[in-house]
Amino acid sequence: MKLELDTDRMIAEVKDGIGWVIYNNPKRLNAVSLEMTEALPVIFDAYEERDDVRVVVLRGAGERAFISGADISEFEKNRSSEESRRIFDEKGKIAAARIEAFSKPIIAMVRGYCIGGGLMAAVKADIRIASDDAQFGIPAARLGLGYGFSGVAPLVDLVGSAAANEILFSARRFSADEALRMGLVNRVVSGSALEPAVLELARTIADNAPLTVRAAKFAIRQCARDPGARDLDGAARLVEACFRSEDYVEGRRAFMEKRRPAFQGR
Repeated sequence: MKLELDTDRMIAEVKDGIGWVIYNNPKRLNAVSLEMTEALPVIFDAYEERDDVRVVVLRGAGERAFISGADISEFEKNRSSEESRRIFDEKGKIAAARIEAFSKPIIAMVRGYCIGGGLMAAVKADIRIASDDAQFGIPAARLGLGYGFSGVAPLVDLVGSAAANEILFSARRFSADEALRMGLVNRVVSGSALEPAVLELARTIADNAPLTVRAAKFAIRQCARDPGARDLDGAARLVEACFRSEDYVEGRRAFMEKRRPAFQGR
């Protein structure tokens, strides 16, 4: 089932508990335009509310790229003046904040180019699986662009300052194997194995207890915050909700009866 969007450059469809978010600009290697950025909060708002969406997968259309970065052809129009940059950046922050607040797991399925804003999109996912031909990089230092704290911090949290230094200072491209060694991706597989590997993981997550997965994601995200900013009460409430849920009863019964549980998310 596809969502109705105001742009055809993003595709959002739900299949078997998986909400797909597809960057659909293959002629430009899935470079992200302003209209694509504006569609992201709409998609994630819809997926947040839908009980049939248990996990989200980000991917690029075609075989050549996940996301090759921002659509530079729009820079003259959307990022050439202080006011246009402010509007552009504000919309980007809204999209990033919506993804950051999303309560369900996000998997990035990375094939080919994962550059600039594409790398930042992958970093915002909870899990990243890449094909062995994937290429990663942030070319800002070659373009004269500035990366603010909100963009740099998640990268540092993921790979550490030493690797982030090399990624940002050198502006060079990194292979999938290099990305794996620095912790930028969870797993590297062959191109032919990429979609099956992502589907297997997504279906495994979708079959698990949604409240438990949500509580785990919330707690993991608190670990990246400063100790004084952590919402430990919120984490405890989500854990208590698990123990009070029908799914907890179902999980115990399924274990005793040696069958697969059928979790409902309540």
